[in-house]
Order: sequence, then structure tokens, then C-alpha cells
Amino acid sequence: MTPMLLAPLELVYGSLVRARNARFDRKAAQRLRWPVMSVGNLSVGGAGKTPLVICLARLLERAGWDPDVLSRGYGRSPKTVERVDVEGTAERFGDEPLLIARATGVPVYVAASRYEAGLLAERELPVEGKHVHLLDDGFQHRQLARNVDIVVVHPSDLRERLLPAGRLREPLSGLGRADVIVLRQEDKELETSLRAYTRKECLFWCVRRTVSLATPGERAVAFCAIARPGEFFTALAKVGVEMVEQISFRDHHRYTAADMERLAKLGQRHGCDAFVVTGKDEVKLDAAMRLRLNAVAPLRTATLTLELEDESAVLGQLLKLLRI
Repeated sequence: MTPMLLAPLELVYGSLVRARNARFDRKAAQRLRWPVMSVGNLSVGGAGKTPLVICLARLLERAGWDPDVLSRGYGRSPKTVERVDVEGTAERFGDEPLLIARATGVPVYVAASRYEAGLLAERELPVEGKHVHLLDDGFQHRQLARNVDIVVVHPSDLRERLLPAGRLREPLSGLGRADVIVLRQEDKELETSLRAYTRKECLFWCVRRTVSLATPGERAVAFCAIARPGEFFTALAKVGVEMVEQISFRDHHRYTAADMERLAKLGQRHGCDAFVVTGKDEVKLDAAMRLRLNAVAPLRTATLTLELEDESAVLGQLLKLLRI
């Protein structure tokens, strides 16, 4: 359906969002013993929350803190509250929590209730230390109190409409709750426009995004199941990947043997030198799927890394915001 036809539903959705936020403005949220730092966004997927959580977890560890991550684990089958096992599967823990756990080595806990996940973390982890919970995709999860609200803004957010006519989970006015807004280095000029929606004390951070691949010059079949596949393919082209096919699945798609068969046949048809995926996709491929692709060409993972423009300034600001 076109955005015009969805406009009445957008109005209904917007009124529900306003009512929900008004309810949470009046209601006390559940509070954990350790401080909580939320990383979230306004739109549906693709803003860069997961790479930022990984970046912050590593930064906090280097600064002598003991971070853990609390996540819903989108699409996971069990409803239990548990710690992510790095040897486990995306089906059990969710693709993003598994990726975060493998990339950082920090404890990651999953549950529909991030409060329950936090309670389990506080029971399991040593009492001593300088603990902080990183709340993954937490901006709209207002049931849990947080000390810091960090919001990653994608440039398209300023032009988007509310669901279901667009991608926005809530309007730009929601940025009034943010303590920090994160922009890509190339989008830093958006700060002027975004200031109209934020509190005057809201901080702005810039990040550099880097995509790396061990052998980028190969003829590749590139595939992914992320919210903004075009950005992935563009990034691969910039680092010299010659893509003979670009295949995108819906965000969080759970791969099947049939998918691998289709991809393998495409690779054979083109005589490709590699299959290239994102880290989020790689964690969803089981041994049999990897074997099928590797029978045609090696499977390569393109790594997306985020670097904060001024890490020392960020650490100082976080200390103040967390009151530690």
C-alpha cells in the first residue's frame, strides 16, 4: 500500500504512541541496582545500534568498567531469561545478542523483559567491580529506568513518516528524552536541524563507520538480511568488492537450506570467488549452510566497525551522566 493510503493508520499509530509515552511519563519505571545506559533509535532497524553497543562495550572495558548487555533477542524461539552462550545459535538467543557476545566477550542477557534480564545479570555477575548495563534497542523500552538515553539517528529519520506509512517508531519530538544523539561523521551537519527537537543539554557524538574485508577484490555474491541492504552493498563496492549478485532478504530473516541452495547455484553460475555477508548474517548460518556455500566459494564476513570521534570526551561525559 502507498503512504497516502496508509495515512489514516499513521494517524492512529501516532495517537497510540503519544498515549503510551504520556502513560510512561506518569508511571515509575522498574529500576535495577546498577546504572543503565540505553542505546536505541527512532526508526525500524538499520541505524547502527548494534555496532554502537559493541563500540561502547569495548570502550567501557578499556576504561576499567564491567559492562553487560541486556537485549530482547528479536525473533528468538525460547521465552526464557538467560545468558547468551557464544557457542549457541541465533535461533535460541537472537542474531544481534549473539553477534554482540561473540564480538565483545562481555556478558549478554536476553529476555522479553529487560528488567528480568538485568536481575539475572545482577545475580550471576560478581558484586565487586564498576558495573553498567548496556540496554540494546532500549529507547522505546520505557518499562526499565535508565541513567543515560543514547539515540542513534539515521539521516533518513528527518524525512520519514510514522509506521505503517514510514519507518519511524515515534516522531522526532521523542528526541526530547535523549541525553545523547549519535550521528555518522558525514551527517554531523544534521545537528543544527535536530536541535529543534532536543533539550539544550543534549550531547551530540559523531562516529566513523568502517567496513573491512580480508580479501575485498574478489568477484562475490553478496547477501544480507538487514534493514538497509543498499548501504551494505554500497560499502562493499567502496572497499573494492566486485559483486556479481546482490541478494537481500527481509531484516532478521532466518536462513534455510533452500536459501543456501539458491545462493550456491547463483555462485556456480557466475563462477564467483566468494560469498560475502554481514556479521549479523554470519551468526545465523549453521555448519551445513556454511558447508554448502564453501563447496562453491569461501564465505567471507564484512566487518562493520564504529569509532567515536573523541573517546576521551565521551568517557568524561558518560561519567557525569552516570554519576559515577
